[in-house]
Amino acid sequence: MLVVLSDTHSTDGPKLRGRTREAVEEADLVVHAGDFYREPVLDAFERAAGSLRAVFGNNDGAAIRDRLPEVRTVEFGGVRFAVTHRHRSGDTGLVMLARGRDADAVVCGHSHRPRFDDSPAVPILNPGSHAQPRGNRPAHAELESADGGLDGRLVTPGGETFERFRID
Repeated sequence: MLVVLSDTHSTDGPKLRGRTREAVEEADLVVHAGDFYREPVLDAFERAAGSLRAVFGNNDGAAIRDRLPEVRTVEFGGVRFAVTHRHRSGDTGLVMLARGRDADAVVCGHSHRPRFDDSPAVPILNPGSHAQPRGNRPAHAELESADGGLDGRLVTPGGETFERFRID
């Protein structure tokens, strides 16, 4: 299982609770789309996740920026993701980023609003924020290999699945 998170915004720990904690601990791969906020939070994610691939966000300090890239490419279940925190050119910029990295989909954060949008040329997944939703539903994403693609869902820390999606 692939678990996708973003926008933790913490000074001391990953703020993992309920289903979010379980998912991170069970995951084959965890992707974090930035804004850990402080280095001890990144360290805690590295301890909690068996395998972590992350990028830095606009609120991450210098120590995190020294350790993580702004953009990275991650593969899981035959799907190639371009991962970034945000793009100044919005969805168009995210699609261009994916094309430049020969990616099948984009993972981003920044807005704290969970969404999956497959209307652009390349699907865009924003897991929202599990820890600081800012008026949105707290969430993370879980994706599993199925029939040559990935079946995904947006899930609250309480375990409620509120959206299902597919990436081929």
